[in-house]
Amino acid sequence: MSYGNLRLWRYKALILQEIVKGLRNYSSKSRVGVNLEKLRPLIMKRIAQAKDDRLKVKPTLLEAREVLRARNALYDGVSILIRHIPVWVCKYCPEVYIGESGHLIRTCHGYRHRSNNKLHEWVKASINDVIVPVEVLHLQKIFPDVNKHHERFDHQYIPAVVELCLQVGVDVNDRSTSSSLITPPFPDYGLKLIARQTMTAWEELRSGVHKLLCVHPARVCKFCKEVQVGPSWHRARACGVLKDESSHCWKRALVEDLVPSNVVWSRRHQDTRVLVDQGRKYYGHAPAVVDLCSKAGALVPSKYFCMMKVHGFTAPRESSL
Repeated sequence: MSYGNLRLWRYKALILQEIVKGLRNYSSKSRVGVNLEKLRPLIMKRIAQAKDDRLKVKPTLLEAREVLRARNALYDGVSILIRHIPVWVCKYCPEVYIGESGHLIRTCHGYRHRSNNKLHEWVKASINDVIVPVEVLHLQKIFPDVNKHHERFDHQYIPAVVELCLQVGVDVNDRSTSSSLITPPFPDYGLKLIARQTMTAWEELRSGVHKLLCVHPARVCKFCKEVQVGPSWHRARACGVLKDESSHCWKRALVEDLVPSNVVWSRRHQDTRVLVDQGRKYYGHAPAVVDLCSKAGALVPSKYFCMMKVHGFTAPRESSL
């Protein structure tokens, strides 16, 4: 054998040796056998867990129907209350105030937070100013492909709570999800009753969404607050907060991300008729829906007393009008 052929044969032997080292032995005739007696309890546990998951579907579906019914009742109640209770929104920022006239607290920052604290310019508010709408990308199937940015016009955006209920399995056209709001013929008593029902719908909506989020996944962007309901995420709308990052930074969504509280200044009985900037440390806050219902005569749940500073001190007399 020549020197060249011998050298080539050695190279081939080394290559073959390296290939053999990288291979694994997938033969079923292994020395260590599988103990089926030990695997049997684990298999039975997985089967029992799967049965429990199937039994949980029905209660979750009932809860989703109640959430959708509470949402419809909430929108119906707020739409009636804002016709009788004056609600104001700033022309240059999203701040809302419920009362006879707007307050004089300097918390306006303009459209893009470019101006300093200024007085608000108040205009009549709508239902979307009281209940902040949160829309998400509607998923046609439970496990879709990741939606790209160029596909953003091919899909529909619907309310986040509706999408959450749809993924649970609720039929939107189901009559059981319609509003149960009762409007009595007496104007004075009727407004108070509607306020009570609206307050109840608000509490049931947030409590139901919290229960559904414990079972069904939802995500929110850490920077731009884009919400996605479902087991996957999308890239159909780029994150516009960070200039060097186009994709979202997802984290687990909470109730506040799907049903925002929209906290507003709340005027107490011990406050002056018009809230002024000098007494801002003494005034309380409340969610817009809660403050609207309380102005209409509904009782406020005790969990909001601390936020509203119900029994707090009044502002100094020098700051009163």
